[in-house]
Amino acid sequence: MDPSGIAEQDDGGYTVRPLGVDDRETAVTVINSAAEWYRDFLPPEEVPGPEMTPAEWDAEASRMTWYGIFAGTQLLGVMGLEYVREVALLRHAYVAPDHQRRGVGRLLHSHVEGLVAGVERIVVGTYAANHKARRALETSGYRLSADSETVLRAYYDIDEDRLVSSVTYEKRVGD
Repeated sequence: MDPSGIAEQDDGGYTVRPLGVDDRETAVTVINSAAEWYRDFLPPEEVPGPEMTPAEWDAEASRMTWYGIFAGTQLLGVMGLEYVREVALLRHAYVAPDHQRRGVGRLLHSHVEGLVAGVERIVVGTYAANHKARRALETSGYRLSADSETVLRAYYDIDEDRLVSSVTYEKRVGD
């Protein structure tokens, strides 16, 4: 893999590359459209709207690297990679609704996970009720953290309401 984080096209014609400010609007659109799924499992008062704004994207970009998976020039999914002390966090994983359940998210996740270096474990947070994300993480070898609240407080800047409805998964690098 190219050390810049850019993946060669695979057999499906997908390319993964770091995202920049020119990708922001499209990425925020992907995030917000994919986050509509939250309506299926969160109480209405807990559904954020929108999930992310351009200003929030910029704030996140100041501490992590955004990656996107493309088919040609079309952005299909996004994910962030953030290092916090001794762990790597895979964050904000979203795939455009019309491209879900086609392996796009798995390819993006695998690519970004392959970039992780210099730490022993990877941590991923998700809503406890997000059965799709939890199943995907478990299929990818992640295990539920013994104490998600402690992990969330240690490595995330997270609102209390989101913290109490979330769990974390962990994986040793190289597993």
